[in-house]
Formats: sequence, C-alpha cells, structure tokens
Amino acid sequence: MQVTETMADGLKRAYAVKVPAAMLGDKIAQKLEAVRADFQMKGFRKGKAPTPLLKKMFGKSVLGEAVQESVDDALRSHFESTGHQPAAQPDIKIANQDFKEGDDLDIEIAYEQLPEIPEVDFASITLERLVAEVEDGAVGEALENLAKSAQNFEAKDGAAEDGDQVVIDFLGKVDGEAFEGGAAEDYPLVLGSNSFIPGFEGQLVGAAAGEAREVSVSFPAEYGAKNLAGKDAVFACTVKEVRAPAPAAIDDALAQKFGADDLEALKGQIRERLAEEYKGAARALLKRKLLDALDAKVSFDLPESLVNAEAGQIAHQLWHEEHKDAHGHDHPAIEPTEEHLALARRRVGLGLLLAHVGKSADVKITDQEMTAAVMRQARQYPGQERAFFDFIRQNEGALQQIRAPLYEDKVVDYILELARVEETPVSKDALQAALDALDED
Repeated sequence: MQVTETMADGLKRAYAVKVPAAMLGDKIAQKLEAVRADFQMKGFRKGKAPTPLLKKMFGKSVLGEAVQESVDDALRSHFESTGHQPAAQPDIKIANQDFKEGDDLDIEIAYEQLPEIPEVDFASITLERLVAEVEDGAVGEALENLAKSAQNFEAKDGAAEDGDQVVIDFLGKVDGEAFEGGAAEDYPLVLGSNSFIPGFEGQLVGAAAGEAREVSVSFPAEYGAKNLAGKDAVFACTVKEVRAPAPAAIDDALAQKFGADDLEALKGQIRERLAEEYKGAARALLKRKLLDALDAKVSFDLPESLVNAEAGQIAHQLWHEEHKDAHGHDHPAIEPTEEHLALARRRVGLGLLLAHVGKSADVKITDQEMTAAVMRQARQYPGQERAFFDFIRQNEGALQQIRAPLYEDKVVDYILELARVEETPVSKDALQAALDALDED
C-alpha cells in the first residue's frame, strides 16, 4: 500500500493511498472462498462451485466488500503509523471512479488532526475563592420569606385592594346562557393572582363585602374549552367577604408546616441550605476564574471544523432565544458572527485542553456518580421518573449530555487541587454581586 501526503497546512492533512490490484485481488479471492465453503450449487457438491460461476453471482457484492475493507484498512494503518487523531470524521473518496476489478484502487483521505496540547504547570496558577459565612440576618430573611409564602388572609373592612382575597359567589353566562363550570359559591380569589380569565380580577378591585358586581370578560382564543374560546362572557358576582393578607407567625407551627420539628430545626435546615448555595456560587466563580486563566495561559492551533461547528450551534441557539416563537429549523440560514466565532474558539480550546488533562490524569466517571446524576435529573419530572430512566438508558446522546459536565467538573477539581487557591472572606451581598456580574458576562 503506497501513501503519499498531498497537503500539510496547519492541522489539515490530505493523503493519496494506492491499494495494489494484487492486494485487492487477494481479498476478493478470500471472500469468494468463504462464500464457496457454504454455497450449494445445483450440479456441484457443497463447497465445490467453480470460481467463474461464483464471480458471476457474487462478484459485485464481494468486490464492494473488498473495497470497503481496503478503505478501512488504509485508514487504520495510516492513523496507527502517523499517530494522528482526526478532529472529525475523515473525508474519504475513491479517486478512480471508473475503477474495476484488476485495477489499483486510488483513495483520497482528508481530515483535520487534533492538535498537540502543551503541558501546563497548574501550580503556577493563583486563584481566589470567595467564602461567605451564613449570617443570622440571612436566616431571618429566609424565614420571613417562608412566612410570606405561608401567609393567611384575615377579614378586613373597606374596599378590596390588589393582593387581597375576596370570597365570592359568581355565575357566568355566554349569550345569556349559563355554561358548565361557570358558577361557584364561597370561592376565595386572590386579586392579582391571575388565576382567572384576564380582566376578571381587576374588575373586583374596590369592591366591598356585600357588594354585587357584573364582570365582563372575553375568553382567550386559545382557551382550553373550545365552546368558550374567543367568546364574550358576563359574570354576576357577589362579594361576601374581603380579606387582607397577613404573614404567618414565625414559630414552631410554621416550621412544622415546612416539615421541621420546631423553629430551631427549621433554622438549622435553612442555614445548611444557604451554606450549600453560597458554596455553589463560590464554586461557579472559581471555575470561571480557572477557565479564564487557562484560556489566557495556553495557546495551540484549533481545528477549523470544530470551531465552525461550535460557532454555528452558538449562533443557532442565540437566534432561537431571541425568536422564541420559532420552532425547529424552518428559518433563514443563520450565519455566525465574529463574536460567535470568538466564543467558539474559547469553548473548543478549553474543551480540548480539559479532555487532554482528564485523559492524562486518568479521570473517570464512576457508575455511582452517573446513577446519582441521572437521579437528580429524573426528579425534575415527578411521576415520570421511570420513563426518564428508560429514555436515558436507550439514548446514548442524552447519556453523554449528563456525563460531559460531570467529567468536566472532575477535571476542574483535579486542576484546582494542583493550583494555588487563596480564600477571601466576603459578605453574602458581595458574593451575589460577583455572581450577577458573571451571569451578565
């Protein structure tokens, strides 16, 4: 097999490979012999069919198999001898399209190879980890928010305001006829909750207990009940009571409402949760600082094919975020900008670097870690956990989407163990401001 390099431009490589007719002929002969061994032809004993007849019957398929094997062998031999790793699937062509049995087979191979990644002295990297302690004030603020979420409503005099609860009887009619589901008694409705048809709640603001009001609304065109969609309706409402919101008392009863034994236990749970939130925020900031440091410290050639593919994905994703009504790919071509390309270069470069470090350090994701990660995602689909597990098990792409960030975080942890990390105490507000700045960036 003769191999000639035809292009060497950066990471781009191209080669012309000539497979001698004799080598191809040997493959064809071997395959015909394999066919002959199990083939029974009328007039001949099993395994004794003559070669000309076998060629007539199986020649084309055997030749195709021999060509495919020759291409596979050429690729395998080439990458073993050069040590190259292609960045994407190589482009392979049969150069002599009029090829027939007895001719040499000319193959053209083109690809971009993965770059050599320089070694990095991680100990030379100095990073700052922000550390925020959970203060009593933060626990108190969280308790107050819980009390508001568990608020009660207490009877009040005077007109109903936005945020108040009104207890009403109502009867709705369309074209003068009552309709199913359009009536209720003693219904507690919080004004401003947007739980009723648009425009309904606002017409009850200012009403007092004992007052009757007529509320005119239009059902939305996309309303679930087709017989009411887009129709005008009139509701006869009687306000029986007006109640003002009152936060729940911060006591043992509130704690028990949220599953704690008493108020002290609830405070402890809140403190632990806030500590985890602070730790997660500090971790996100530290990881970003590490990636920024690596991006500035390490430089190597990047495969254009990977950069262009990543830029295309970024541009496509951002376009859909701006055009939320557009679904699928039925839209004009989206051309990546230089900003998209710059972000793609960063992502591809850091991705290749982290993959190299992980491979060199033999970083692996354990079965237990994968199972825990899948379970965390499954909890996002209450009642459908089993279906989610089945989907993940049968979908390698979805499984990889879970494994990839796990692997990246383990590599980041490995690097952070080697880098110099200095801790800086900060307030909760300072930590949040740093996190907000990260989100904006």
